[in-house]
Amino acid sequence: MKRISGVYVITDVELMPGRTHAQIAEAALAGGAKIIQIRDKNAGDRDFYEDALELRKLTSDAGAMLAVNDRVDVAAAVGADMVNVGQTDLPMSAARKVLGDNVIIGVSADNEEQALQAQKDGADYVGFGPVFPTETKVDTGPVSGLETLKRVCGEVSIPVVAIGGIGTDNIASVAAAGAACAAVVSAVVCAEDMAEAASELIRKFDSGRGGR
Repeated sequence: MKRISGVYVITDVELMPGRTHAQIAEAALAGGAKIIQIRDKNAGDRDFYEDALELRKLTSDAGAMLAVNDRVDVAAAVGADMVNVGQTDLPMSAARKVLGDNVIIGVSADNEEQALQAQKDGADYVGFGPVFPTETKVDTGPVSGLETLKRVCGEVSIPVVAIGGIGTDNIASVAAAGAACAAVVSAVVCAEDMAEAASELIRKFDSGRGGR
């Protein structure tokens, strides 16, 4: 199974009306992103499937990985590399039955207890946050901060994907705290030049890792 690391770009078409999932993904890939997650809470089944299928081709052509948010059925249908499920989505064990052992499954957690439980349940990674204040998602837990992120990274043996309010000004500190990945949404989706934004985020994340 592939190991995940680096900047993880999440598409969100509601943040910048007029921009499609494909346009966001193309720009992020052009900027060097190696993981793209499609997220759309309000799309119907058919539309979400078709958008995910388009991103599957884009990521495959770029040698990158496709992640699907929440929708295990769509992840299976399009042959996604990864899926991320939340605390109220399909349980980890059920997602594994649907997707098998070759798909990376991540579980969202907003506290240490949930992160440890995700690892116990067999998750391949923990999506932890919000690390910083964010307006992108409203159904999140309290802001955790860097110290809690660092503690979680030390407590679990699986990769931690940090999320929530991450941008060019703080992404290096997320990497320094031990996160394997930093998930970004508005920092790319709302940027005037999305490719340039992705490239800069990747550069700063790598600098924060300090060669680790």
